[in-house]
Amino acid sequence: MTQVEILDNPRDAARGYRVDVNRGQRNSRVSSEWFSRPDDERFLSLSDLYASVKTRTDRSRTRTLASADIKVEARSDAPERLSLLLPGGERPVAPTHWSFGQLAGLVGAPAAYLRQLPAALAGINLQYGLTAHRAEQVKTLEIEDGRVELRAVTGPDYGRIFDHELVEAVQRIAGNGTGDTRWKVPGVLDWSTGIYHPRVDITRDTTTLYASDRDVFLFLVDDMNPIEAGRLPDGSPDLYFRGFYCWNSEVGAKTLGMASFYLRAVCQNRNLWGVEDFQEITIRHSKYAASRFAHEAAPALTRFANSSPMPFINGIKASREQIVARSDDDREAFLRKRGFSKAETCKIIETVLAEEGRKPESIFDFVQGITAVARDKPHQDARLDMEARAKKLLDRVA
Repeated sequence: MTQVEILDNPRDAARGYRVDVNRGQRNSRVSSEWFSRPDDERFLSLSDLYASVKTRTDRSRTRTLASADIKVEARSDAPERLSLLLPGGERPVAPTHWSFGQLAGLVGAPAAYLRQLPAALAGINLQYGLTAHRAEQVKTLEIEDGRVELRAVTGPDYGRIFDHELVEAVQRIAGNGTGDTRWKVPGVLDWSTGIYHPRVDITRDTTTLYASDRDVFLFLVDDMNPIEAGRLPDGSPDLYFRGFYCWNSEVGAKTLGMASFYLRAVCQNRNLWGVEDFQEITIRHSKYAASRFAHEAAPALTRFANSSPMPFINGIKASREQIVARSDDDREAFLRKRGFSKAETCKIIETVLAEEGRKPESIFDFVQGITAVARDKPHQDARLDMEARAKKLLDRVA
C-alpha cells in the first residue's frame, strides 16, 4: 500500500530534502518573471511590497469622464509627451507610455503609428478620436507625484482591483512571506545533489515578490512541511510541497489570477519542477470584478492555504493503484486510444522504463511518462496538449 505521511521536522528542513524533479511537469511562469524584473521591481517581504503599492494607490484617484471633454495639447515634438486637460483638473495630465497606448486603442488609432507622427499631428488625431468616441465616456486613473500622470484610461465599466488588495489578501494567510507563517519565498534546488533546500536568504536575486508600475506578481511555497505520497524506485520518499502564485494589474495590463499546485522543487532561476495538480482561476476586470475577487478569488486562496493535502495524496495513491496495462499490446492500445502517435507511444513507454526500471502499468506510470516526454517537446502548443491529456487521466481517477 502507498505510504502517506505529512512531515513536519525542522531538522530535516535544515539538511534539505531529496526530490525527483524528473516527475511531474515543469512550469516556467515564475522564472520568466524572475528574468525580466529589474531591481526596483523586486521586494524582500510582503510588507515592503504592500507599502509600495498602497502608497501608489493613496496618491491616485479614478474618475469617469466624458471623452469629448478631454482636451489634447501638444507641448513638444514628442507624441508621447502630449498633455491632456481633464475636466475639473487644475494642471495638465501627462500620459504614461502605457496609458498613451490605451488611449489610442480606445479611440481606434494605432499607438505605434501615432508615436511616429509629429506631436501636433498625433494630438489632432487623438482629439478627433475622443470627440467621436462612441462609448462617450472613459475611466481614468491619475496619480500625483510631483506632476500629475495618467496611469490608465479604460472603458467606463472597467472593474478595477487595486494591486494592494491582492497583496493584502495574500498577507492574511502568509504574513510577511518570509517564514513567519508556513508560506514563504521558496528555497533552492541543488542540482549537483538533487537536494532541495527550503531555507535561503531572501535577496533581490532570490525573491519572488514583484511589482512594477503596471502589475504585481507573488509566488510563495509551504516548503518547510513536505508531503510524502509514495516511494521512488530506490525506496526513498516521493516528496511534494504546496505552492501558489497570483498576479494582477490595476491599470489593465493583465487579468487578476491565481494558480495553486503541488511541486517538488524550485531551482535557482525560479523554474518550478515536478508540478502536479495545477489549478488556475482568472478574473477579467469587468464590471463586477471587485465583487468576484471578494467572493471567489480571495476565499479560494484561503481555502487552498488552509486545506488538507489528503485529497491530492489520495488521488496520487489511486492513480498508482489503478492498473490499466499488463502487456505491451495493452500499453500501446491504451496510449493510441488517447490520441498519441506511434512514435509518442514508444517514447512514453521507453521513458518510464528508463526512469522506473519497468514498463508502465498504472495510471500514475503513464501520467509520469507523458509529462516527461512533454517536457522535451520543442513547441509550446504540443507540450501543453500532452500535459493536458496527462491531467485528464488523473482527473478521471479523481
